[in-house]
Amino acid sequence: MTNNTMVEEAENNKVVERKEVIPLLTPFNMGKFNLSHRIVLAPLTRTRSYNFVAQSHAALYYSQRTSKGGLLIGEASGVSETAQGYPNTPGIWTREQVEAWKPIVRVVHEKGGIFFCQLWHAGRVSNYAYQPGGQPPISSTNKPVQKEGSSTKYPPPRRLRTDEIPKIVNDFIMAAKNAIEAGFDGVEIHGANGYLLDQFLKDKVNDRDDKYGGSLENRCRFPLKVVKAVADEIGANKVGVRLSPFADYCDCGDSDPQGLGIYMAQSLNKLGILYCHVIEPRMHTMFDQSETNSSLLPMRKAFNGTFIVAGGYNRSEGNRVIVSGGADLVAYGRLFLANPDLPKRFELNAELNKADRSTFYSNDPVVGYTDYPFLENDS
Repeated sequence: MTNNTMVEEAENNKVVERKEVIPLLTPFNMGKFNLSHRIVLAPLTRTRSYNFVAQSHAALYYSQRTSKGGLLIGEASGVSETAQGYPNTPGIWTREQVEAWKPIVRVVHEKGGIFFCQLWHAGRVSNYAYQPGGQPPISSTNKPVQKEGSSTKYPPPRRLRTDEIPKIVNDFIMAAKNAIEAGFDGVEIHGANGYLLDQFLKDKVNDRDDKYGGSLENRCRFPLKVVKAVADEIGANKVGVRLSPFADYCDCGDSDPQGLGIYMAQSLNKLGILYCHVIEPRMHTMFDQSETNSSLLPMRKAFNGTFIVAGGYNRSEGNRVIVSGGADLVAYGRLFLANPDLPKRFELNAELNKADRSTFYSNDPVVGYTDYPFLENDS
């Protein structure tokens, strides 16, 4: 055998042995959390928490989607009795709710996952039936949600008084304490998707004339108070924030989304929080992508912590955004919903299950929830 032949064989063997490096499957240190990959379970409302209490079937759902060193963000959980906007969504404000979450968190930890609780207040995206005493839902405004083409009708909300703001801030503090008591590794404050904090951020909705309305600084004041208060209570290294400056979900848009996003990123830096989780500009509506020239890169550059992106990503786009430095982590919603072993499927570049949209928000504890198949050779 000639030297050249030996060299060629050695090179060929190297190619066989050398595993493809998949950017989404590379490790990442998010503060004190050592993640084994960059695929995040996005927070997904599943409406299977009867009477606003997380149920035992959620333990299987989250356990199925847990991998050792993987980050999961739990579904939006109400911070108080005024926070709910939909039926069968979980809460984190009562003793019963805290105790219900504990075994669910435990199974995620047993499989080595990192689990954050998303803290949520729906604000005006609610109706009298979900409010204590049948009262109007609260908001930054008294203007109701106007959703074109929607069969859901939202009643006029009640504008929060200036002196009521500290009470809502305290609701978030107590919910964060409860989440930590339930065993969660941290919390994500929901400042996106047209819900209460977003209703203060966006100038299309916020029509206040007090210190919480008008200028960009004023509109961001209340959401930032919430973040600071929660960070002071449980530690900034356990706090993330979700934002959607470019989105117009639930009739909640802004005239300068880029300016809003950059201001919030810079302000969150001062609070030293762990991560910022932002929805891509192309996701102007909840499920459908649209062409846009807008980019999250200016926000990414402005924020010093871990940057998570979400919104219509597939495997190749996720790999690209990691390689390009556009994000540290990528959150997957519908793909993870339908593929509980999504990291394994991305590793093998395997075929993906298709999500059944008709079961997204049903109340069935199995169908469309824990019955999506794994790969045959997977556990």
